[in-house]
Amino acid sequence: MNQILQRRTLGRLALGGLLLAAAAAGFVRPALAADEAPDALVKRLSSDVLDTIKADKSIKAGDVGKIMLLVDTKIMPNVNFLRMTSSAVGPAWRQATPEQQKRLEDAFKTLLVRTYAGALDQVSDQTVVVRPFRGSADDKEVLVRTEVKGSGDPVQLDYRLEKTPGEAGGWKIYNINVLGVWLVDTYRTQFAQQINAKGIDGLIAALEARNKNNGKG
Repeated sequence: MNQILQRRTLGRLALGGLLLAAAAAGFVRPALAADEAPDALVKRLSSDVLDTIKADKSIKAGDVGKIMLLVDTKIMPNVNFLRMTSSAVGPAWRQATPEQQKRLEDAFKTLLVRTYAGALDQVSDQTVVVRPFRGSADDKEVLVRTEVKGSGDPVQLDYRLEKTPGEAGGWKIYNINVLGVWLVDTYRTQFAQQINAKGIDGLIAALEARNKNNGKG
């Protein structure tokens, strides 16, 4: 479980991907979000949220409370976090009680935010370029490839999205690839080790302890 936490650059960029792709939901009317093409959605939201982060010094400084508010109000409407969490937990998710599932969702979200909040102070002159998109109107799941360009080498940042029904539907992110590594798949490996050793309750306890330690100071 410590392996991904030691890869600070990778993890920080992953949270940046979540923020870049989804944090500007407040700028989007539900009807527009439901009708928008997935690559156009990623491009516009990425640009909007980069501007938001650059303009807010407290977010850039890693203010966890403000970032949490941003996550709750703007990221979650654009991410299928239930699918993200259940995929990270793996087969054991089906055996978890509703209470355990809720605690896992909450702990996983907090883990991502608290572990990688410090990444936002690195946002400066970055821009997002969406690569040519190959897909059709009939696709239910798509891959959108992007590059984050700044003063250093471009960073590959790709998104898997699914099309969801209903008025609040539209394209929602369920996995992120940073520099060739899929975030959910990496966490699944880490979580499986904890579940095999101590079960679902052991994983919850480990995540909550990690979040408590990350929150100190």
